[in-house]
Amino acid sequence: MNVLTRLHKAPIRVLRIQRRKTLVRFRFSMIRLRTALAQETDETRRMLVIYQRSLQGKATEAELRFANHQLVDVLRATGLGVFAVLPFAPITIPILIKLGRKIGIEVLPSSFQPRADRVKRIKAEPDDVV
Repeated sequence: MNVLTRLHKAPIRVLRIQRRKTLVRFRFSMIRLRTALAQETDETRRMLVIYQRSLQGKATEAELRFANHQLVDVLRATGLGVFAVLPFAPITIPILIKLGRKIGIEVLPSSFQPRADRVKRIKAEPDDVV
């Protein structure tokens, strides 16, 4: 507090602004998480419907490719769930993600990837149903 008093004329105001900024950032990250989880849920439901249609012989090849990609995403999320239970998860999961990207392995499900990366992946695979 002494440092803020010496550096700023209104240290209380600075603290309030910092607190508000932190809350806005937290809310924004929670909204992004909710959106990603909702998208993942919708894709997983669609995957299950496609697999049911596949058992009846009614699914197309593009739908099966989409379902298989979604199954891989579900397995990725399950793998991250194991690390979420371990101690120091807030430290180990970001390190795991960075290390995986450095090696060339995507650890996060597709709905948690940045939008630009998803668009690149979709354009690289034009036959897939997304």
